Amino acid sequence: MATVVDIKNELQNVLYPGFTKSIMDFGFVKDIELNNDECIVHLEITSSAAEVEAKLNEDIKTVLGKIGLKTVHIQLKKPEAPKQQSNSVSGKNVAPQIKNFVMVSSGKGGVGKSTTTVNLAIAAAMQGKRVGILDADIYGPNIPRMMGLQGLEVEVVGNKAKPFKAYGVDVMSMGSLMEEGQALIWRGAMIMKAIEQLLRDILWEELDVLFIDMPPGTGDAQLTLAQSVPVTCGVNVTTPQHVALDDSRRSLDMFKKLHIPVAGIIENMSGFVCPNCQTVSDIFGQGTCNELAKTYDTQVIGNIPIEPAIREGGDEGKPIVYHFPESVSAKKYMQAAQAIINHIDGVNAQGGVSNAQIQPTTPPGVSACSTAGKAKPQEKSEGGCGCH
Repeated sequence: MATVVDIKNELQNVLYPGFTKSIMDFGFVKDIELNNDECIVHLEITSSAAEVEAKLNEDIKTVLGKIGLKTVHIQLKKPEAPKQQSNSVSGKNVAPQIKNFVMVSSGKGGVGKSTTTVNLAIAAAMQGKRVGILDADIYGPNIPRMMGLQGLEVEVVGNKAKPFKAYGVDVMSMGSLMEEGQALIWRGAMIMKAIEQLLRDILWEELDVLFIDMPPGTGDAQLTLAQSVPVTCGVNVTTPQHVALDDSRRSLDMFKKLHIPVAGIIENMSGFVCPNCQTVSDIFGQGTCNELAKTYDTQVIGNIPIEPAIREGGDEGKPIVYHFPESVSAKKYMQAAQAIINHIDGVNAQGGVSNAQIQPTTPPGVSACSTAGKAKPQEKSEGGCGCH
C-alpha cells in the first residue's frame, strides 16, 4: 500500500507547466491526506490559468495511479483569474504581438535593476503569464549571465533573431548580439536605432508582458522605446540611500513626461539578511522610498533585502525566485510581480495606453533642430540652428 512518502516521491515527477522544476521543488504541495487507496493532494499554485490547472490535474492523477491509488482528489488554491479587458492603443507600436510592455528603469547604475528585471519576469511567468525579457541596457547587458545564457549563439531565422528560452521566459539581450567584453561607444542616433531593432527584428512570440531592462538614466534609449511601443507601465528601481533617491526622482519625472503609468518602486538593498541567523540589519536604511512614492502618486511594491543567494544566483545564472522560492526575497519578488500584473489590468481596464502624444512632430528627413519643415516653397527658412 502506498505511503505519503511514496506519494511525495511520485509528485517529484510532476513538472510545473512551462518549467523544468517539479511542484514539490517549488513548494506548491502544501499537504497530503491518505486513507487506504484514496488520496487528497492540497496544492497551492501561482497561476490562475485554466490550462495550468488542467495539466496539473492530469499529471498528478497519472503518476499517483501508477502506485495503486484508485481515487485522487486535488484541492487546488490559486489566484483569482484577471478579468479580460480590451487594450486599445494608438500611436506607434512596432511589436503589436506583445500585449503589454513594462519599462524597468533607474536614475543611476548599480541599484540592482537587471536582477530585479530577471526575478520579476520569472515570477510573472510562474503566475501563468507568457513573459519575455528584452535586455536593452546598451552599456551593461548582464541578463545573459543572470539567466544562464552566457556564451550561447543567437539563432537567426530569415533576417530576424530568435529569442532564447530560460526559466519559462523568452529572452533577448544586446549582450548576446555582440562580442563578449566589447565596449559600445555609440552616439544617440545609433542607440535609438538599436532599441527599435531589438523590438522589431526579434522573433517575439505573442506575449502577455515584455519586461524591458533599460540603461540607467533618462536619455535617448528611454525616449526611443516610449515612441516605438505603448509602454503599459514603468517600474523604478532604487536603493534606500538619499543620493539614489535623488536620481529616482528624475526617473519618475521621466515616466510622467512620457505619459507612462507608474506601477511602483522597488527598493533594493532594503536591509541585509544574515545567512546564519536570518537577522535583518539596515545597512543602507529602509523605507526611505515611501515618501518618494507619495510624491509621485505611486507605491512601493517591493522592499528587497540583501541576501547572498541573490548575488550568487545572478553570478551563476540561478535566479533566486526560481531556485529558492521559499526565501524572503523570492516571496517579495512574487508579491511585486503580482502588484505589476494588477496594475497592468487596471491600466487596460481604463482603455490602455497611447504614445501618440510623444511622437516626433518633424516631417521625415527633417532635423528636429531645424525649422525647414515649416518653410513655404521658395521661401528661405529663418531660425533654427542652421543645419539645413
